[in-house]
Amino acid sequence: MSMTNWKADPLEWGNGKRIFEVFLEPTCPYSVKAFRKLDGLLKLAGEDRITIKIRLQSQPWHMFSGVIVRAILAASTLEGGKESARKVLAAVGDHREEFEFAHHAGGPNMDATPNDILKRIANYSGVQLADAFAIADLDREIKWHAKCARQNGIHVSPTFMIDGLVQPDLGSGDEIEVWAKKLVG
Repeated sequence: MSMTNWKADPLEWGNGKRIFEVFLEPTCPYSVKAFRKLDGLLKLAGEDRITIKIRLQSQPWHMFSGVIVRAILAASTLEGGKESARKVLAAVGDHREEFEFAHHAGGPNMDATPNDILKRIANYSGVQLADAFAIADLDREIKWHAKCARQNGIHVSPTFMIDGLVQPDLGSGDEIEVWAKKLVG
């Protein structure tokens, strides 16, 4: 991959008319809970009936959020595209506490560097993304996710939208049957 000729693979699964957008912060415990339900939702509701789109919602109180969001989007530029990004998301979720700070402001990660975080991600996910992380204009993809959230008034994670409308009654604690019913009846 050339550092000047790259494309981020959209984080979308399924090909149905109903659009389920999920705004996730990768180290948020509630976002991780929601992320883990998406494959089951797609299977239950039907890939031909819904499309799931993950939007990354970086939040500054999760101190390495920006680094991790960039790493996920960098992974989407690699061979495997969105599936590489999914591996990174899953690895971060599976080891969430190793990417977080105690009470959002302390603990062992106070001495960690972005390079340490990237090495952890690569070790856990098997996705070697350091070169892609360094793509100079990868910022455009990060900014797109931020603008998408801002224009829709998204402030917390996870937040759910169906066909462009925020669904305040849906949450990460819901059973996937609740989400499926709302999507396809």
